[in-house]
Amino acid sequence: MKRVFCLGNGESRKDFPLQMLKGHGKIYGCNAIYRDYPDLIDVLTAVDNGIIHEIYHSGYATKKPCYFRNWSKLPVETYQQVVEGFVDAQELQLLSDYDVIKENKEDKDKAKEYVIHGTSLKGMVSIIRQKQKTHKHAPKEIIQKEVNRSNIYISWIKENDMSFDLKDEWSNHKDHGWACGATSGFIAIHKEQPQELYLIGHDLKSDTHLINNIYKSTKHYQAKEASATPHVNWVNQWYTLIDWNPNVKFFKVNKDTNGATNTSEEVYEWRKWKDEGRLEYISQAQLLDKLTLI
Repeated sequence: MKRVFCLGNGESRKDFPLQMLKGHGKIYGCNAIYRDYPDLIDVLTAVDNGIIHEIYHSGYATKKPCYFRNWSKLPVETYQQVVEGFVDAQELQLLSDYDVIKENKEDKDKAKEYVIHGTSLKGMVSIIRQKQKTHKHAPKEIIQKEVNRSNIYISWIKENDMSFDLKDEWSNHKDHGWACGATSGFIAIHKEQPQELYLIGHDLKSDTHLINNIYKSTKHYQAKEASATPHVNWVNQWYTLIDWNPNVKFFKVNKDTNGATNTSEEVYEWRKWKDEGRLEYISQAQLLDKLTLI
């Protein structure tokens, strides 16, 4: 039986012994999970600019396959024309003074390709100058904080690169702009062709009115005081993925039913798939028991 485990970053997986999954199937992770489990994850997916470039700058994409959104690699010969062509030397210095270009400079000299995301250099110059006008007597630190809401991200492609553009994998379906969770599920099915797929840490709904994410209040994530993210898109995206893959059995792994968590509840919108036997709910304890028998 070929299986994959898709790990989300919902708080229900906080105490789950993820290492127990090793050897029982391919493990697909999302976003910042690489910070804590660099050796456990087989394939990593990210869809938002900040975390994508954090992952790449860390060197992780030279160790494990990574799938990123809008990851278009350009020849380094185009850099001056495409990126710097609309700003002069004085404006480049202004950008440098405010440290708005986030790049892995140490890899620049050896790179043959690069990827850029975010505001254009000319647009960034305009933002800085506007902030300087509106904060005329403010210290630079205040303007810096305002400016850093709009960064430019550049990744110079490393040797032994294993980063890929998501759109290249969506052969029969265009990239619908899904969130990272369901996107990782799509890639996992596309690459592995499993009979079983397990959702772990994909909580969908928050237990409270606040954000449910293990990495809240860390770089590239919302603050812990942020409101819970509406779950409707996540629910619909996984619904579609189940619909597309009738030969895959999906398992939604929840915390034990006696836990004080809404993540033990069944997803109302998925009742069709449960009734048809294509989706099953199991607890974390039941999954661990199952692994001992595999």
